[in-house]
Parts: sequence; C-alpha cells; structure tokens
Amino acid sequence: MIVEFSVLDTELYSVEHISNSPLDVSMINNFETNDNSRGLEYYLKDAALFDEENNLSRTYLIKDKATQELVGYFSLRTGLITRQIEDEKFDSIPALELANFAVNTNYKKNHPDIKLLGFYIFKNFIIPLAECFCKYIGIHALYIYALPNDRLIEHYSKMGFSRLPPEQEQFVQFHVKPKYDDGCIFMYQIL
Repeated sequence: MIVEFSVLDTELYSVEHISNSPLDVSMINNFETNDNSRGLEYYLKDAALFDEENNLSRTYLIKDKATQELVGYFSLRTGLITRQIEDEKFDSIPALELANFAVNTNYKKNHPDIKLLGFYIFKNFIIPLAECFCKYIGIHALYIYALPNDRLIEHYSKMGFSRLPPEQEQFVQFHVKPKYDDGCIFMYQIL
C-alpha cells in the first residue's frame, strides 16, 4: 500500500516531486545557483531524475503559484547518524538526510523584494514533510552536509542545525560521509 502525503502548498508556493514533464525540464534548465554551490545545480539538472526513478532520493520542486517559476528545490533520503559512545562502541540514530537544498538565483533576481526564501522553504516544506515521515517510519533527526562556508554554517545554525563535538565530527568525516560530500560539514537537528 502506498501512503499519499497531503500537499504542503502555501498561499504563495506549491511543492511537488520532480518529473520529466516539459514544464519541469524547462524550469530545471533555467535553474541557477551561486558559484559556491554549482554542485547543487548539477545535481538537479543531471542526477535528480535518475535518483528519483531509482528510489535513491526524493526531490521536491518549489514553484511560485502566480508566476510558475522554479523557486528552489530540496532532496530527502533516509539515513542514519553513527556516533562513537565509548572507545570501541558505536550507536546509530535513524535519521533523514537533507541531501540537497538550493534556492534559484534567477528567481531571486526576478523578485529582489522577497527575502529569506531558504528559511521559508525549510519551515513550510522540509520540516513538515520530515515530521510527516516520522509518523510512518522511525526518524529521530534531520541532518545535512553543509558546504564549508562560514555564512552557510551560520545560516543552518539559525535553522536549528548543530555541529558535533570535533572528535565525533572527525569520525563522521572519515566513516559515514558520502564521497560526493567531501569537504562538507556534518550538521543535524533532533526532530
């Protein structure tokens, strides 16, 4: 049985799974990020549909209801947080990975009066969806691998993410983090 989740649309924006419809393809082709996060742009344009079709992650597009522009996107997938609790003992916590999260710089250029889009998407779409998943499967935390940029780390901290103590962060860096997130900073929050 497939469980359908209610739509998380707001007054201004809608959210939906990525598709290869002509409208989605056109929006995705016009999606841009800043220079520091071109990997997020690459993922959306070249890998997100493959991951969606192969059940590796779910990518959600945020669209402006009035203009039908692509505002941003995020990808979620299941995972776990492994932490060392004693010398040779480890513990794991079921978690949800916010694998990709970006706002369209073209949308921001077209609407310079709209501020805090990342916070808006996080608060109105990502957290409610994560909380919905918690009702069906065991998820205790949400985590990300943030680009190593002080402003971005501070931004995620304001959204409620925390860093691990240095020793535990180093453990994650060497044992858990996917190769494509090399150099990124592990951050998490309890749901």
